[in-house]
Amino acid sequence: MSITLTTVILFAVFGVLLFLGVPISISIVVSSIVTAMSTLSWDQITFITMQKMNSGVESFSLLAVPLFILAGNIMNNGGIAKRLVNFAQLFVGKIPGSMAQANILGNMLFGALSGSSVAAASAMGGCISPIEEENGYDPAYSAAANIASAPTGLLIPPTSAFIVYSTVAGGVSISTLFMAGYVPGILMGLCCMLVAFVGAKKAGMKATGYDKSKSIGKTIWDAVPSLLLIVIVIGGIVSGIFTATEGAGIAVLYCLILSIVYKSITFKSFLKILLDSAKTSGIILFLISASSAMSFVMAYSGIPAAISNGLMSLTSNKYIIFLLMNIILLVIGMFMDITPAILFVGCGIGHVSIEQVTSKLIPYFVALVLALLAVTYIPALSLGLPSLMGLI
Repeated sequence: MSITLTTVILFAVFGVLLFLGVPISISIVVSSIVTAMSTLSWDQITFITMQKMNSGVESFSLLAVPLFILAGNIMNNGGIAKRLVNFAQLFVGKIPGSMAQANILGNMLFGALSGSSVAAASAMGGCISPIEEENGYDPAYSAAANIASAPTGLLIPPTSAFIVYSTVAGGVSISTLFMAGYVPGILMGLCCMLVAFVGAKKAGMKATGYDKSKSIGKTIWDAVPSLLLIVIVIGGIVSGIFTATEGAGIAVLYCLILSIVYKSITFKSFLKILLDSAKTSGIILFLISASSAMSFVMAYSGIPAAISNGLMSLTSNKYIIFLLMNIILLVIGMFMDITPAILFVGCGIGHVSIEQVTSKLIPYFVALVLALLAVTYIPALSLGLPSLMGLI
């Protein structure tokens, strides 16, 4: 069978299954098996698929994924989010729409600590939404700010997303990826803050200030132990003191000790945290496992080379190729499990419907696409920090 037809079968089956609402990991496995049937026997397909799915997650580096997820869930339930919200208010309390600004800054801090955008949306939204409601904020405006800024946790280290990419891409340096994520992640957060500021000014919102029941020094002191996690984990990984997996284990221990000190976790709640972490880890690791099977089928069928030749036949201009890659990834990303998860969590916590929040999300989408294009076409935004530190 020709490579063109094999490519069409793979992506057609994959696209149809996604459109029908089949989970992306199942869609990957099924489309891979259907495509492989055109060139391999059933016995070969079952053996090779299982082998590749097993070897795809048989990695020491991937142990960091469930550990970082566990650390994030402990933080989510350990009273750490509230301290970060109070800390963020010190910086944005005098800006119109300050609670939304604190939400965005809190998501940047919490996401960087937990590496989970869903955990950030849940923790920050849960803390700030009731306060925003008391201050007369439009629930759709508040939910949009929370939803749009939650994914900053996927870019600002430590984050399991870079560890997964490093493994799938064949061993790209995790330290380099971590350093490369800082500026784009901060840029993403700043774009969200700008959109929230413009929306607040149009709505005539006033600044609410910070929590004056505590002194500034006390607020900073309360947040320092949480913020130290970034210094310990990132500092240890970049300096080579320990690996990303060992750093994830240290993050779990640190968050657990902090939660015990804050007296905000019980044995019963810890068991629930372990169960939730296991479920989330299973979803992510199965997705990686399924992707390994698809990678083999694509490589065996010559699809990557065909796609590369197809793009090169359209244009050899690297800027247009980058644009096409971004468009493809944006379209695929709309169907990824994480996208609806953030949307549903944000809407649920904000007590608004998806229809209500959609119009409020459009300005954020425009701003974030512009930020994406900036990162794409200005290499220094992502490569400047790793170069400065001698990592590349």
